[in-house]
Amino acid sequence: MGRVVLLAKGVTKTYQMGDVQVRALQDVDAKLCEGEFLVFLGASGSGKSTLLNILGGLDSATSGQVHFRDTDLSYAGDYELTQYRRKHVGFVFQFYNLIPSLTAKENVALVTEIAEDPLDPAEALELVGLGARVDHFPAQLSGGEQQRVAIARAVAKRPSILLCDEPTGALDFQTGLVVLQVIERINRELGAATAVITHNAPIAAMADRVITLADGRVTSDVKNESRMPPEELSW
Repeated sequence: MGRVVLLAKGVTKTYQMGDVQVRALQDVDAKLCEGEFLVFLGASGSGKSTLLNILGGLDSATSGQVHFRDTDLSYAGDYELTQYRRKHVGFVFQFYNLIPSLTAKENVALVTEIAEDPLDPAEALELVGLGARVDHFPAQLSGGEQQRVAIARAVAKRPSILLCDEPTGALDFQTGLVVLQVIERINRELGAATAVITHNAPIAAMADRVITLADGRVTSDVKNESRMPPEELSW
């Protein structure tokens, strides 16, 4: 693995729910390195999505520190976090968030128009195996194809970091497998530091490292000595 790209130290996140404080994260330490494929593993409510949102600049910690390379994001304002997300982070969510009235190519172009050194939208779609579907609308694509368009959109700006929140959660096994193969290819060929959150333990076998969360805490941070290709997974 290369140098550390993202570093979280002592991250705590507390939400106020009426008169009750809910602690989603408590004193979490985590890191993501250049070229690494990391899986955050945990059940629903373990805090993994909250942590991913903080690492991606979509949310801020109540306390603790988050560093992107040499930049301290801990006290960054809205403008600084927007620039961080725009320049450095690609997001893939469980639901595809495509605009129905735009073609696959046009959905990807929404990102490339504001990126500094983007891939051509058609090139990004080719990278995820959709070179022949650039002019199709979301309604003309399967769920797996729509997710691959979402991945193409995320990587088209050449992000340093790719953050994926349950990317196979809405897909059947075979379709999810194709999506995982695409994410692994992006990690391998573009070198984006990649973090995938999942509740699905077998997916962790394809990671370089697995961080397990429960009740808002990191319970283990383990290097995977025998990373498995996605096509060998079963769940």
